[in-house]
Amino acid sequence: MAAHKFLKNQSGVITEESAVATSAGAADEGKIPALNANGILDSTIINSKTTSAGAADAGKIPALDGAGRLDSTFMPVGIGADTAIIVASEDLAAGDFVNIYNSTGAKCRKADATTAGKEAHGFVLAAVSLGNNATVYFEGTNTQVTGQTPGIVFLSTTPGAASSTAPSGSGNVIQRIGIATSTTAINFQYQVPIVLV
Repeated sequence: MAAHKFLKNQSGVITEESAVATSAGAADEGKIPALNANGILDSTIINSKTTSAGAADAGKIPALDGAGRLDSTFMPVGIGADTAIIVASEDLAAGDFVNIYNSTGAKCRKADATTAGKEAHGFVLAAVSLGNNATVYFEGTNTQVTGQTPGIVFLSTTPGAASSTAPSGSGNVIQRIGIATSTTAINFQYQVPIVLV
């Protein structure tokens, strides 16, 4: 629907002008705003942001993101999820438990209970391709898992996965990695791994 129009005096001439549903910034100074197609003021008019770039966004109104939450960039350092941005050394699926290791700098890969040294240090909530940056969570709830049995979970011999059964083969790693609270959520808690002989 087109924005409502109003009359204004422009140098003695009565002129019709439309209200603006979105703002182009300083060029729209003094114009009357209109509600958008959703019946609300557009984010460009109220100057809201879903993420913060820091000091450059001072005075702007925070807006909820696509998941209906405030982005962690709005929080002060030390408040929010315990995460790090680390380059993935292989393709990772959403929900994979990952191992952090050094290979000309920090890299992450799928944690794997079949190999000592590949214990789980955290998890990813979004898929990441080889060579791209992954947001690794070191605590909290992994909501991107499926088929879990509520209770204690261990790192699986299937790379990146968790299991309600501890590995038992020679050379396998037993590592409790948290508690499944439902079939689709694991509260991750890092534990020291034990290598079987």
